[in-house]
Amino acid sequence: MDTLYYLSALCLIGFLILAMYDGIYLHIWKYELFKRAESVFEHKTHTIRSILFPLILWLLFLKSDAISFWAGIALFILDLITLGIDAYSERDSRKSLGGLPRWEYILHLFANSFHFAAIALIIATKIKVTSSGLYLNDVFVNSDARQMIEFISINIIPGAVLMGMLHVVLISHRGIRLWMHLKNVLFPIR
Repeated sequence: MDTLYYLSALCLIGFLILAMYDGIYLHIWKYELFKRAESVFEHKTHTIRSILFPLILWLLFLKSDAISFWAGIALFILDLITLGIDAYSERDSRKSLGGLPRWEYILHLFANSFHFAAIALIIATKIKVTSSGLYLNDVFVNSDARQMIEFISINIIPGAVLMGMLHVVLISHRGIRLWMHLKNVLFPIR
């Protein structure tokens, strides 16, 4: 069981590193996808996913009751569907930029692989398979590995919530103006 927790933690950290570079630097800072008319839909799919992520962390990585598990599974499936819609829309979303660069496509593949692997591994810690079927694991394992994944998760949630809030703010014209003003004040172009 500890191995699953450690692998999930590694995947979660890998996802965070890649997602911060892709989501914060590329999508919001460099390309400003939220400002491009053809990229608004892509930004909205990213907004949905940025709202789902801390909820999935809370329900699947930190909670241990059956209701949280099934709610987390439902959000996980919704996240997967949203990812599919996002990937389908990226071709049209990036036309004015010359398309999605191959290296960014690869970055997306790795980030999403780490994202879904972390979730799949944590789900594996919560189920048991017997000869008579698949059941929720009613054995609570309180190990150093579990405490580590909980520590990582609880510390990710505030930043993930802020990213979700930033995405929501950047849907409106007023929010975009506020963001651009803050960006210009904090990082004036010389």
